[in-house]
Amino acid sequence: MSEIIRFETNQRMSRVVKAAGLVFVGGQTSADPTPDVKVQTAKVLEKIDGFLAQAGIDKTRLVSAQVWLSNIERDFAGMNEVWDAWVPQGQAPTRATVEAKLAAPHLLVEIAVVAAQ
Repeated sequence: MSEIIRFETNQRMSRVVKAAGLVFVGGQTSADPTPDVKVQTAKVLEKIDGFLAQAGIDKTRLVSAQVWLSNIERDFAGMNEVWDAWVPQGQAPTRATVEAKLAAPHLLVEIAVVAAQ
């Protein structure tokens, strides 16, 4: 059995889990309540970069991403503009993007990723 390592763990969840050769970064949202999906997406991706670095890897190791938007019709293009600039050329992970009611009204985007160690 491989070791399971958890980062920033509380009773409810861990922000990052390393297990079975993978790094799982749980859903991240922006602390910035700015009603601009581009700003919120950039803040979320900065957080993900930081968590990947904590796990000893970077975004070139991404294998999967899940994106939730509070309003996909309004925000899909803006989120994608920031996402496309962030993902390394030729190394895009698989991705699913859906519309969902997020945990607070000011949240426009939430992103979770899985990466290989």
